[in-house]
Amino acid sequence: MSDETGTPTGPRPEPIRFFGTTWVDHDGRYAGRRAAVAAGSLAAAVASCLILRFAYEGLALAAVGGFVTLLVVVMFAICSAIAFRRTWEGFTERPDPDTQASLRGLLAIGFVGALLAYFFRSLTEAPGEILHRQEYEAARAEHTRRASRRTGNPSRKRHR
Repeated sequence: MSDETGTPTGPRPEPIRFFGTTWVDHDGRYAGRRAAVAAGSLAAAVASCLILRFAYEGLALAAVGGFVTLLVVVMFAICSAIAFRRTWEGFTERPDPDTQASLRGLLAIGFVGALLAYFFRSLTEAPGEILHRQEYEAARAEHTRRASRRTGNPSRKRHR
C-alpha cells in the first residue's frame, strides 16, 4: 500500500473542479460542496438569463426587426441545447479534444445550457464523478493485477 516514505503507491484519483479528491470517499464536506456547486451554477444560469434578457431588450430598442430578433433567440436556444447535451455527455465519457475545440464558440454562446447541465448533474453527484470513478477503479484494478502477478525476487526462484 505504501513504501518506506509513507506515500501511497499505485494510481491516484484525479481531482474534480470544486471537489478535489473528496469524491472518492465522499468526505471533506462533499455534500456541502455539491449543494454549493448546485446553487452557484443555478444562480449563474439565472444571472445569465437576465443578461440575455437585457440583450433582447436592446435588440427591441434598436428596432432591428422581428426576423433578426427571432434569429438571435433561436440561435441562443439551439446553442444552449447543444451545450447542455455536450456538457452532460462530458460527465460520462471523455470528449474528443478536436471536436471540443471546433465547438468552443458554439459552447460559449450556449453557456446557459452548460450551466444548467452542471446544476442538474450536481444534484446527484459531483459533475464527472462517474467518469472519474470508472477510470480510477480501472487503474486500481490494473495496478493490483500487475502488483500481484510478480512476487519475490525471480533470480531466487528454485529450478526444477
